Amino acid sequence: MGPIAEAVSAAGGSLVRVFGRAEIPLTLLDTPDRLILLRDQLRLIDAAIREIGAPSLPARLSMGIGIAGLGPVGVQVRAAETLGEALARVEVATPLLLQTATLTSVRLQGANAFYGYAVTERIESGRQANEILALGYLLGTVRHFLGPAWRPSHAVVTGAYLPGRSEIEALLGAEIAFGSRAGLVFPACHLDAPNPNRHDPLGPDTAADEPIGDDLAACVAQLIELGLDEARPSIDGIARRLGISRRTLQRRLDDAGTRYADIQHRVMARRAKALLTAEVLSIGRIAVELGYSDASHFTRAFLEWTGMTPSHWRRVVRSRGSTVVS
Repeated sequence: MGPIAEAVSAAGGSLVRVFGRAEIPLTLLDTPDRLILLRDQLRLIDAAIREIGAPSLPARLSMGIGIAGLGPVGVQVRAAETLGEALARVEVATPLLLQTATLTSVRLQGANAFYGYAVTERIESGRQANEILALGYLLGTVRHFLGPAWRPSHAVVTGAYLPGRSEIEALLGAEIAFGSRAGLVFPACHLDAPNPNRHDPLGPDTAADEPIGDDLAACVAQLIELGLDEARPSIDGIARRLGISRRTLQRRLDDAGTRYADIQHRVMARRAKALLTAEVLSIGRIAVELGYSDASHFTRAFLEWTGMTPSHWRRVVRSRGSTVVS
């Protein structure tokens, strides 16, 4: 939601009007890490496009963010040895992270490969805009292996008409055709392309060893760590412990270059890794310990933090005979 809000504000649009049209409370901007339904996301993108009159907005957003915007899916991409392996990993991770609302897959079509994206819910409003947003991320995935100048044979979106088509084609660097499913078409031989900068998700996590920020941010991290012994602490509870308002805490953390959600995720990821490595508790019990209602919600969160499911993490750590990984 953050990049969408920034684009609307930069263009002089009204966030109140955009969120109102999408029937989403504006207060969600205070908790950008909260999951919302896909249909709500699509309505928000559609409302933003209408507000600022920019049908190319989805392409600009995804191309501007690149592979960094893929979050845990990006971890899967960077950890794969080849492009084909990366796309297979993304196919498994996508429905887990997006709650089965979307899926990706690769199909061979003669000498070509079709890297497709589909929304599995019966949603029409904003569907094509979501596909354009997805195409930017699909391009970012392939370009991680083939370089930033790589261009597909062509891209595909659903429907029969695409507003702002020429500008979107220029942003994506690809001609767009219409079909039954969105995606990219490129030579199948590219699937064997090696990863030029492979990342080991179980390797040293330098970010976790770096200072979180100023003393306030470090204090927040410590309070979250202590709070995990009782229940998952909320930003309101931490603000009360510090004797300041929620808004003040958010503003001061923002001044320090971080967010409450980032600190909380880092602390919870460290605790989860320690519990998984110890192999004393089941994954379901660890989920409860961290304040999740069930193992599936914990699995999605852990996948977002590390790019791996808890069971996969535990198996790999066991096979390496590792101690706790930071």
